[in-house]
Amino acid sequence: MTQHNDKSRFANKIAIITGAGSGIGKATALKLANEGAHVALFDLVNDRISQTEAEINALHPGTARAFDVDISDPARVEKAVLETVELFGGLDIVFANAGINGVSAPIEEIQVEDWQRIITTNLDGTFFTIKYALPHLKKRGGGSIVITSSINGNQRFTSFGMSAYSTSKAGQVAFSKMAALELARFKIRVNVICPGAIATNIDQSTVKTDELHQIVIPMEFPEGEQPLADGPGQPEHVANLVAFLASSESKHITGAEIVIDGAESLLR
Repeated sequence: MTQHNDKSRFANKIAIITGAGSGIGKATALKLANEGAHVALFDLVNDRISQTEAEINALHPGTARAFDVDISDPARVEKAVLETVELFGGLDIVFANAGINGVSAPIEEIQVEDWQRIITTNLDGTFFTIKYALPHLKKRGGGSIVITSSINGNQRFTSFGMSAYSTSKAGQVAFSKMAALELARFKIRVNVICPGAIATNIDQSTVKTDELHQIVIPMEFPEGEQPLADGPGQPEHVANLVAFLASSESKHITGAEIVIDGAESLLR
């Protein structure tokens, strides 16, 4: 990842990043820390989140702290937000990024508990993160919230069997627009990004059922699915967009839904 020397862009800013142990969350945490921010890393505590914390603190001592958070549990989210504010002294930026793919299955085959787990993690988790962050953003007189949605459920609907995931991602977009209007008077901006295929670990959270072949409509893109790139986008590409939306450079942007997919969704 390219290292930047500009430590003033986010000087004295405090950011919460969910799903910070890998992929887009980790890349964004590194990006913000490299440019002066203190970063609270929300994730399930494991080797990945510990490594992210260690990497950042090796470069910028004392600027990162990992918190053991399951975003589907409102009590754990609230506790971690309060601990972040107590540790770093405030809150300016929230990147609600954590999510799962979950089970891919036909609608009549997906188990109710699998549907609920995806919705609770992706959509409720976004709500919990923002709900408990808002009082602290308001105390700072404003701030920036960025939500990671997806092109699935918004620009395209060809991920067969992922009805729960796509529903959760579409819900995040609607929530972001409602929040952008509600919070504008408090100078809190809310934007949502919709990545396409990005080289991350989220596919590890995908379970495909045997019945999936019954509903798949074949589509072939022998030359690749991303016209702008030779393969999937990189987490750093998304981190650059998040940093822009988190910074004062985008102070007149709120309620935006920004696709970052190398034109992938235009093929569908």
